[in-house]
Amino acid sequence: MASDTSLNPLDSGTTPEVSSSLETNKEETRHTTIVPIPQDEMPDPIPGNKFAFTPKQMLDLIDPKSLANFYSIGGLNGLEKGLRTNRKTGLSSDEQFLPDDNLVKTRSAHSQSNVSTVEKPLTEKQRKQSVISLPKLLLGGQDPNHSFTDRKRVFGENKLPERKPPNLFQLAWLAYNDRVLVLLTVAAAISLGVGLYQTFGQPHPAGQAAVEWIEGVAITVAILIVVIVGAANDWQKEQQFAKLNKKKQDRDVKVIRSGKEQEISVYDVLAGDVICLEPGDMVPVDGVFIDGFNVRCDESSATGESAMVRKHSAASVFKAMKVGGDLTKLDPFILSGSKVSEGVGTFLTIAVGANSIYGKTMMSLHEGPQATPLQGKLQKLANQIAKLGSVSALLLFVTLLIKFLAQLPTNHENASAKAQQFLHILIVTITVIVVAVPEGLPLAVTLALAFATTRMLKDNNLVRYLKACETMGNATTICSDKTGTLTENVMTVVAISIGENAISSSTYVDHIDANTSIISASPSLKTILKDSIAINSTAFESSEKGNLTFTGSKTESALLTFAHTSLSMDSLDIERSNANTIFVVPFDSGRKYMSTVISTLDGFRVFAKGAAEVMLHRCSSITNADGSTSEITTEGMDNLNETINTFATHSLRTLALLYRDIPLSSIPPSQSPAEYFQTSFDTEFQNMTLLAIVGIQDPLRAGVKKSVSQCQSAGITVRMVTGDNLLTATSIAREAGILTQTGLVISGPNFRSFPHAKQLRLAPNLQVLARSSPEDKRILVKCYQELGEVVAVTGDGTNDAPALKGADVGFSMGVAGTEVAKEASDIVLMDDNFSSIVKAVMWGRAVNDAVRKFLQFQITVNIAAVILTFITAVASNTETSVLTAVQLLWVNLIMDTMGALALSTDPPSPSVLDRKPDSRSAPLINTTMWKMIIGQSVYKLVVLLVLHFAGMRIFGYHTMAQKAQLRTVVFNTFVWMQIFNMWNNRRIDNKLNILEGVTRNWLFGAVNISMAIGQILIIFIGGKALQVVRLTGAQWGISLVLGFFSIPFGMLIRLYPDKWFEPLMPKWNLPWKWKPGSKGEEMAPAEDWNSALVEVREEMIFISWIHGGRLLACNQIGKKRKASRTKLATVMAGLVAGSIGGWPGIERTFRSANSSPRRSKT
Repeated sequence: MASDTSLNPLDSGTTPEVSSSLETNKEETRHTTIVPIPQDEMPDPIPGNKFAFTPKQMLDLIDPKSLANFYSIGGLNGLEKGLRTNRKTGLSSDEQFLPDDNLVKTRSAHSQSNVSTVEKPLTEKQRKQSVISLPKLLLGGQDPNHSFTDRKRVFGENKLPERKPPNLFQLAWLAYNDRVLVLLTVAAAISLGVGLYQTFGQPHPAGQAAVEWIEGVAITVAILIVVIVGAANDWQKEQQFAKLNKKKQDRDVKVIRSGKEQEISVYDVLAGDVICLEPGDMVPVDGVFIDGFNVRCDESSATGESAMVRKHSAASVFKAMKVGGDLTKLDPFILSGSKVSEGVGTFLTIAVGANSIYGKTMMSLHEGPQATPLQGKLQKLANQIAKLGSVSALLLFVTLLIKFLAQLPTNHENASAKAQQFLHILIVTITVIVVAVPEGLPLAVTLALAFATTRMLKDNNLVRYLKACETMGNATTICSDKTGTLTENVMTVVAISIGENAISSSTYVDHIDANTSIISASPSLKTILKDSIAINSTAFESSEKGNLTFTGSKTESALLTFAHTSLSMDSLDIERSNANTIFVVPFDSGRKYMSTVISTLDGFRVFAKGAAEVMLHRCSSITNADGSTSEITTEGMDNLNETINTFATHSLRTLALLYRDIPLSSIPPSQSPAEYFQTSFDTEFQNMTLLAIVGIQDPLRAGVKKSVSQCQSAGITVRMVTGDNLLTATSIAREAGILTQTGLVISGPNFRSFPHAKQLRLAPNLQVLARSSPEDKRILVKCYQELGEVVAVTGDGTNDAPALKGADVGFSMGVAGTEVAKEASDIVLMDDNFSSIVKAVMWGRAVNDAVRKFLQFQITVNIAAVILTFITAVASNTETSVLTAVQLLWVNLIMDTMGALALSTDPPSPSVLDRKPDSRSAPLINTTMWKMIIGQSVYKLVVLLVLHFAGMRIFGYHTMAQKAQLRTVVFNTFVWMQIFNMWNNRRIDNKLNILEGVTRNWLFGAVNISMAIGQILIIFIGGKALQVVRLTGAQWGISLVLGFFSIPFGMLIRLYPDKWFEPLMPKWNLPWKWKPGSKGEEMAPAEDWNSALVEVREEMIFISWIHGGRLLACNQIGKKRKASRTKLATVMAGLVAGSIGGWPGIERTFRSANSSPRRSKT
């Protein structure tokens, strides 16, 4: 290796002695020995590579972690030079094309292979493409379209190749792979063949048209229309979810470019970027740790190991390797997908996108939209309806077949005509199954969710898990953070207290201006205050519209703004460069403080800031306004506590700024300062000196009081969970309307110390939990779930992840939240605003309502169509139904696709917040809905059967032409009844205003107009193909009037009291009645709401056998675990009600305190 040193510009300094030392340690770590890579496994050269490495070589460093490869490329120095970057200043923001004269050439990462990685030169075409904008660069102009061109070409961008969505033809094929449609196609093909034979091979009486083939063609065309419309709907759904997923994965990360910290999209991170690490970050790319303080990462998602991994700087690891040190626990590698548990630091990016570990994992896990509990319930319902429809069709087929066989001796038709009659029976039977099986139910909820999640994004709700959308509609408790959610998160330092003098409510006005209060402070005190604020902070400077701003924690930004305006603070970079930072304790919501240790001429200085009442107990002395220090007396401590209480009662967040000087002699000679503070910081973090108590104002958000009131009227209890002290929390909760006269305010430590039984007893009246930790929040969530509540919770910190994951719906903060919190949540609040949570409730209820509207509509059509077809076919001498197969397919198209489009896309109206949430055990179809379903079905069947059997007599018809017109009138009336009944189904309650919000849903109007135009065209030009004839004006009037009467009849049904209708329903259809008791007992579920996904595996077998294609493509079919014990009932209403409302004898138990309330998000 030494002989090749001249070829290696990195000059890693590898010597035989070092290699020998590495061999000595091979028993201590399996990554120590440098093993040459075989010639045939060398990475393929990249044309025109202006870097020392290829993506394959970078991936070899970390997959698996290889200290040997890290050493052979020269450690961090080698990476820095080979990637043409700088560990301090990062990439240049102006980089576009890299000059050839500085081309870095290096040997392979495995130097002993003696194979150079000098790359192939660019071809003429590649060179022209690469330098197309070079004149602009030389002239000093920057083309943003060519930023980092060479770097992106070699190492790629931090984006995964998009999963190629199925095109329309593939979706059409999936839609056609439906067993019923295939069976219908076969029957139509046979019918077409027989019809062609009859048309062209058999003689016809004079004047009779030879059109027997038309029915087969018409059915085939109808099947094509059903398939095309279904495919178009699926394509639209795929497009909406693809946009949502792209937005869901985007986020900002903090990088250093051109020596300045800045935030960029995670998609813009490149190899060579220097990225900042903070607690709660989700690492977006692979890299090597440059430097930092006490950085520990959770790499379980990447390696499967649950233990926290401490990271060591790349320079210290390389140094240890050169001297032959113990490498067992040294790890400089940062893995993409891991989570930063604690510490701060920076790392150098070496692999991005599909070339990173996380990228390669995600490439194999491209997922579509996941199933939701509501989809599960609907699939279960669809299965029950499918069973009944199939049995009805089988019964119809057997009955008609017996009649057909019985009439054969007297049937004088020829063989082909008899075959056509039999095929007609078969086709009608199959079509009844098509109509009876409601495959539109899953489509309805999918469309509703796709529409809702897209619109929710505009309302600043980024839905990460679809089930959260529907679950949020029935939330009963919201545990909300204060800062940024209820308040504006625009913080300002408005008061400051220096010294022991108490600030009471009467003297508070004199201290409300912090800039004025600080004037009397001595220069030395101002300097210490400025250093404490500037150094003990992770926020950084940025510019917004030419004005200096600070990016990071809003609390730190407020302090930095105060230091800049009142303490003459210079640029943050200058202030921090003058300090030699030794150790950092990042802020944590559990310990409620942050601290930084710097070196001084005489030793070390510890700066700290945190919650005032917590930090006060660590102080033994105080700084006075003149810069002198004195011991804190008992009276002085009382005064300080009074000051804190005064600030708190005025809704100010109180922070204490502390410092302490530690002599150099306190550090043992055997330890470095960093090592000492790593192990002994808690010991030294005592006897601090109080610099000042600061009051920070964060005003209540506009509209929060109204939003809280809306929640309360909607049956949702809002509870505030905050880290502020009792007085501050009480003041803000009362101002927001959260705290009522009977509400309880308890501190987190007290609540945590109570026995579990007492926690459950206090929880219903608890409205404010102050000074709470993330663990307190998790305990509170579990308590409410044990009481049967559907709990939504907000969180922004890493430690909030358990509560977010454990709640029924977890909301993370899009602005202030850590990546770990976002990963654990269901919905991300893009604006951190409580009002957005209220919008999520509205959309959740809108989704549930939309699906119920469609359900009410479709079951009504199902009942009417199946019974009408059955009765008229059995009563007919020729075994023909009043509705033909093609007509039934048109009705099916109206029911499924068009009905789903029209009724599943209603935006929420404010009135959805005027009702209480549904309990977990509430059935999908309630009494009000059953009343409308049965009432409308009876109306349709009575009218249509009277028309069919008595119409000739009522209207005085005698001729065959008039009889054909009457059949068309029945069909026309039936369709117009569905069109007008769709307006009825815009409401699922007993209110009469069916036009509410109709102007906000243009799609509903468009679908209705399309159906009306389609029906008119069918009657006018359908002819023999659809077996209709043109109608007279009077006949059109009859059809429209009878169809329109569905609306006033629906109003009469709504006026009929539900309690009068309940005795007519089976008792087991009603919601489960709990014995009087606590609220928890009333809301206790029969089973977990989200267990519907498990039930799908059992309940969907039958419908999946009947239908294939789109259902199977959704991966929602599992293995059958046991046979369904549900018995078919003779009445559809009773059967379907049983499937939704539950069966008697089912054991209903409370949720176990130790059971997981929702799905595990892995």
